[in-house]
Amino acid sequence: MRIGIFFGGQSREREISFAGGRTVYDNLNKSIFEAVPIFIDSVGHFILLDWQFIYKGTIRDFYPPVDYMPSSKYPIQVYAESLSQLNETDWENLISQVGKKISPDQLSKYIDFAFLALHGPYGEDGNIQGILEWYGIPYSGAGILPSAIGINKIAQKQLISQSGFAVPKSRTLSRNEWDNYKKEEIYTTLKSHIGLPMVIKSPHQGSSIGVSILNDDDDVEQFHQLIQKSFFIQEIVSEEWQALNENDKIKFIARLVDIREGVGLPVQVGKELIYTPDALIEFLDRNTSNHQGKIQLQSLQTENELLIESFIEGKEFSCIVIQDEDGNPIALPPTEIRKGKDVFDYRSKYLPGISRKITPINEDLDVIEDIRKSCSRLFKALQINVYARIDGFIGKDGEIYLNDPNTTSGMLPSSFFFHQAAEIGLNPSQFLSYIIRTSLAERLKTGKNHIAIQKMINRLDDGLSALKTQEKKKINVGIIMGGFSTERHISVESGRNIFEKLSSSEKYFPIPIFLTGDETKHELYVLPINIMLKDNADDIKEKLSNYHSHPIIEQIKFECQNITEKYVAHSITSFQKIAYHNLTDLIDVAFIALHGRPGEDGAVQQELEKLNIPYNGSGVESSQVTINKFDTNKKLRDHGILVADHRLVYEEEWIKEKDSTLESIEKQLKYPLIAKPADDGCSSAVKKIKNRKELEAFAGMMFRPEPQFIEDLANVLQLKRNEEFPQKSFFLLEELIEKKGAQYFLEITGGLLTHYDQSGNINYEIFEPSEALASGEVLSLEEKFLAGEGQNITPARYTKNTSEYKQIAEQVKASLRKTAEILSIEGYARIDAFVRIYNDLKVETIIIEVNSLPGMTPATCIFHQTAINGYKPYDFINEILEFGMERTKKLSVKHED
Repeated sequence: MRIGIFFGGQSREREISFAGGRTVYDNLNKSIFEAVPIFIDSVGHFILLDWQFIYKGTIRDFYPPVDYMPSSKYPIQVYAESLSQLNETDWENLISQVGKKISPDQLSKYIDFAFLALHGPYGEDGNIQGILEWYGIPYSGAGILPSAIGINKIAQKQLISQSGFAVPKSRTLSRNEWDNYKKEEIYTTLKSHIGLPMVIKSPHQGSSIGVSILNDDDDVEQFHQLIQKSFFIQEIVSEEWQALNENDKIKFIARLVDIREGVGLPVQVGKELIYTPDALIEFLDRNTSNHQGKIQLQSLQTENELLIESFIEGKEFSCIVIQDEDGNPIALPPTEIRKGKDVFDYRSKYLPGISRKITPINEDLDVIEDIRKSCSRLFKALQINVYARIDGFIGKDGEIYLNDPNTTSGMLPSSFFFHQAAEIGLNPSQFLSYIIRTSLAERLKTGKNHIAIQKMINRLDDGLSALKTQEKKKINVGIIMGGFSTERHISVESGRNIFEKLSSSEKYFPIPIFLTGDETKHELYVLPINIMLKDNADDIKEKLSNYHSHPIIEQIKFECQNITEKYVAHSITSFQKIAYHNLTDLIDVAFIALHGRPGEDGAVQQELEKLNIPYNGSGVESSQVTINKFDTNKKLRDHGILVADHRLVYEEEWIKEKDSTLESIEKQLKYPLIAKPADDGCSSAVKKIKNRKELEAFAGMMFRPEPQFIEDLANVLQLKRNEEFPQKSFFLLEELIEKKGAQYFLEITGGLLTHYDQSGNINYEIFEPSEALASGEVLSLEEKFLAGEGQNITPARYTKNTSEYKQIAEQVKASLRKTAEILSIEGYARIDAFVRIYNDLKVETIIIEVNSLPGMTPATCIFHQTAINGYKPYDFINEILEFGMERTKKLSVKHED
């Protein structure tokens, strides 16, 4: 069955839609479905997307293509709506670079069923559902009516209240009222009616877009700013703009045009439309120089009315409601959301480790059952079909408040959608099969295309039955994830991604194995799917430490028995603590998805080699070098590779001789410089240090005696809440790599893959590196691993002259290859570097660090690079595993000889 996956779209949540569509594409069972990616761009074109582009980190990394991007002096990527001068022919040519433009009436030529991973306006509002019904194509999820209700928070609120549910105090505020009445009067009226804190919502956006909280201690000025934010209006004070330096202006505009938190582009100023960051900066420079007061910028995608609600003190939860075989709603176990701040925003929702999810919610059984019954009742009251995500609160008074039913849930691997389905034993691939089968049954009830849809149901049922009776020996792959480094959460994301890629294959059977403990003792656990899909590594560890079979989970499993019997062939149902020696009976090969220590230091590899178990990545000796950035740099410098000037700072010398140590550092390295852990992952605690005060703060944080942050030092370093910052006995300082007279200067990250030739020698396949664009002073954890966050251009833009490109690219690749050979890298790796390109095409590649087990999250750029060489993620993972198994065979033969 051809499944068209509709993703992207025109809403402010298009990046999460894009990432969710990729998850669906990878997880559809390849034995019964053919995945067909239908990308919808931000101006509404339907595009049959070439598969290579599915694995880009963000939409802007490939669309619009670079050739069509407006020329810019600034590192700010834009979406297609910034292309203001294109005619229809131009659009046809542009789209042809990424796929094929199709019209809605052509869809039936390419797909049998539409899986909707679209969010917000034009995706969850009944529009796309209406188009698909018109052309006779069955689709996933809710129908037109519940979708139209689900997108409008104001209409929802009225219907929820009329259906007898508790609702918080609320008022609406129209744009007309806001523009024509005194702000102080509006503030006073709302404060009197609703009280503080109050929640301000954009009613047609997703649950984390355009939402703010006005707190007790906030004043009318803060109220004014938050209302403007939810209307997607930004006011620029002329004097404040003029006071910014160029870098601060770029950062400000980058935030302003961010469609998730800012106004976005194009913006309207009076009657003028501004389409690009460059034009906006030029406009503000010109108009603030001779203008005192404020300039108002407004999004074209604004709101006409806002919803203002009283803040509910209590526990926040989210509950997925599905349907049984007879169409009756079943509420899955509700998840409690514990977040670091009042609003469950984009970063909290989608970056592992920032917030916590507890399933089921930590409440008495009767309260949990009341939540489930309420969610099921609302599901029926709003006539929702197939599934929905219903958010709510339990107030301190015990009242249950439901709000914001979402008819399309986020579909990232750890989202509520998959997280709660795992509690009843469905892995992502099986849950997607369930959604498709249930959606077909719902479309059958509309009376349209009855015979055709019934045939599809029959074919799908035959395919599902065949899956359960297949008896095919697969290769057991132990996916080792977690660990105890600062990148343990990213490791879980990597491990889950490997699990998903392999679980829908016909060759491998993935077994998730969680590693915890400390450097003196590794603890290993085989995980069932529900624990593997917990939000992050700490949640998994806590669940293992305090495991008990929750009666609500057992009850829901019983209620869903007909579903699991239909879709699940065999699965691991409970966790099992094991030792390394148990692995020989459990797995054929290991995929180490760990980052930092252990994993990238050779410790796990040593244990696997004792058992003759093949594994991915470099061997023990190479890993022991590359884990230490200082040793790596020294070895590379000794072999003629360019590296940053560097030195280590030890806790003992810092405490005993702080002043002389500082003098020595400042004599060797000038500010600004880079400080980072010397033996950890590539993203945690990497800081640009601009002065002695920041250096002292970094050392104080690194050498702190307790895990808790030292608040004054954390503030100096501007650390985010819940940011990972390790405790170490030493750290690394490096010079800041600068342009130094080069014509072009850029940061790159390049992946590689190794192969054996016929003689048994290792060959290096060097991929086209990606150019990394940092929004801040260094690349953040989010930019490297969070879907929709990082900006990577693949291949890197070494020069604007295409005739010179190959010559430059080959020099860079040669440096990466030489680096890999010096360090004896095997399997695969990622190398980070800076590149200087001079007028005579001389190239300097300065190596920053080597990752022997690079991140394998869905959004990581190594998949963009492998796609250019024709590897889908599964193909790349298969090559990595095949090399590891071949290496073990060769070593076994060598030992026998």
